[in-house]
Amino acid sequence: MPAMNDDYTRIAKAIQFLEQNFQRQPDLREIAQSAGLSEFHFQRLFRRWAGISPKRFVQFLTLEYAKKVLEKSPNLLDATYDAGLSSPSRLHHLFVAIEAMTPGEFKRQGAGLNISYGFHPTPFGECLLAVTGRGICGLGFIGKGGRENPLRDLRGRFPEARFEENAQATRPYAERIFRHARNDDGRPLTLVLKGTNFQIKVWEALLKVPAGALTSYEDLARAIGRPTASRAVGAAVGRNPVAYIIPCHRAIRKAGVIGDYHWGSVRKKAMLVWEAAHAAGESD
Repeated sequence: MPAMNDDYTRIAKAIQFLEQNFQRQPDLREIAQSAGLSEFHFQRLFRRWAGISPKRFVQFLTLEYAKKVLEKSPNLLDATYDAGLSSPSRLHHLFVAIEAMTPGEFKRQGAGLNISYGFHPTPFGECLLAVTGRGICGLGFIGKGGRENPLRDLRGRFPEARFEENAQATRPYAERIFRHARNDDGRPLTLVLKGTNFQIKVWEALLKVPAGALTSYEDLARAIGRPTASRAVGAAVGRNPVAYIIPCHRAIRKAGVIGDYHWGSVRKKAMLVWEAAHAAGESD
């Protein structure tokens, strides 16, 4: 629904305003004005989108909140890392499994591969979703550069593949990921990923970080047995080809600073706050 994209556009404006002004705790009227809405409509938008009030939203955005959540992450990863690839993700009741491309497939750069892609609304703006006959191979978000940027990223990963725009083929996947369709058959969401062995390990570790939690690049490095490789882990996080499903947005700096995100820092903050609110079952 286009309304989801419209909601996110207004939320993004509010987040940008709050990033610059949260220390002085702006009132509802100011925040609503930054999004071009009345107080009444802005309050309703927040509750519809995030399930919490704007005041609670501001609390989730603070650095101190991020630090407190991050303090719990080493134990969280220790407890969950051995659960295996089919452990439940926190995308509602879905499961996620990784099917890495073989060395031969990797070398062929997608030759002989048919990829269908489509553009779909999400709670975080419009996305590009790409699938093969084996599963999901790409998910990116539409930013200021328009649809061409994520499509260029996708084609760059599979330069020899055949591409077809087919939203009908990708829509069921988008509904499972973002809308938690009731007719879900319970089968795992299979991700068909092209990456090095190191990158695959980092992406597997990210799948163990549940919604509402955060981890640092250092903790991820320890979780995969490479404690001195935090910089390389950060690079692998940035190369995640399926945004949101593999939750690279849950990786932040050790100091609690959320930092950059391939699809925009505002979108990353929106994802983290939205997940934290829903994981906590917030309603006020």
